Amino acid sequence: MSQLTAFVGTYTNGESKGIYRFTFDPTSGNIELPELAAEIEAPTYLTISPNNEHLYAVAKNVQGGGVAAFSISENHSLDYLNGLVEEGANPCHVSLHSKSGLLLSANYHKGQVDAYTLTPDGALSEHSSSVKHTGSGPIEERQEKAHAHFAGVTPDGQFIVSADLGADSLYVYDVTENELKLKEEIKVKPGTGPRHITFHPNGKFAYVNGELSSEILVFEYHYGTFTLIQTISTLPEDFLGDNTGGAIQITSDGHYIYASNRGHDSIYIFKVKESGELDFSSAVTSGGEHPRDFTLDPTEKYVFVANKDSDNVVLYTRDTESGALTKTEKEISIPNPVCLKFLHY
Repeated sequence: MSQLTAFVGTYTNGESKGIYRFTFDPTSGNIELPELAAEIEAPTYLTISPNNEHLYAVAKNVQGGGVAAFSISENHSLDYLNGLVEEGANPCHVSLHSKSGLLLSANYHKGQVDAYTLTPDGALSEHSSSVKHTGSGPIEERQEKAHAHFAGVTPDGQFIVSADLGADSLYVYDVTENELKLKEEIKVKPGTGPRHITFHPNGKFAYVNGELSSEILVFEYHYGTFTLIQTISTLPEDFLGDNTGGAIQITSDGHYIYASNRGHDSIYIFKVKESGELDFSSAVTSGGEHPRDFTLDPTEKYVFVANKDSDNVVLYTRDTESGALTKTEKEISIPNPVCLKFLHY
């Protein structure tokens, strides 16, 4: 792996113009200066197809909010294919369901999950399904109604699962003829605010970060069923300031979980036990303000942290044995970075 390419989604209500791209050499640790890959409004979350041929982004325009499709050329430039938008706010999360060929989005403001079919060339075809969540939670300013924040595929490929911050729930859906049908709703502790979900590579455990509670919820997973086995904080016991959970990632060997804190501005690292439960391992500062997202590079020897409010993406080296992160002196400036996605290698 001589040169790795990553795309960065941003908020565009400041200086950002859309989706940025940078290359990284994992041998030398050098980062090329980022460049604008696509001018588009509010591409705050991205996903890349397994074959690296297409990138999909949440987006908005004067008509409303929705999703956009791009083809990725051999030189990793982005070519706009099309977009589907509807009246109202844009989604906050997007992912692919490879088995059905659907693109999924979660809409925080509308409290709903949407599914889109794709054409053979990767463009968006039609809006095939929409499911609206209901419910609320005890934190009135954030949980006055349902706020879907994530929609992704379970590791067995059989179901769609959504995390809803406002309703304090996980929703599990069957997919039948491109339609989402509710299978089960799993309630979590009031005030948790489920944000994102990541699964253990063995497919037996799910990890949910609570944005409002600054906790990770550990579940046993089996064919659409989630059973809570642990809740663990992502903050030091003596921290009294404001904080919200950000991103959560697991290593490909399943040995370590990483979670970001916005407010405490840190990355917390947990060792994964054979039971799937977590033990706190170490923590580092995020190198900036409001680390909304971070990602391991494809070698998993490095971690990139996107700090939205300080306009920087900071490089850390990663000890693959201990999981510990060490901040380097290398960082790049990108306005309001909020999503990092490497091409698949």
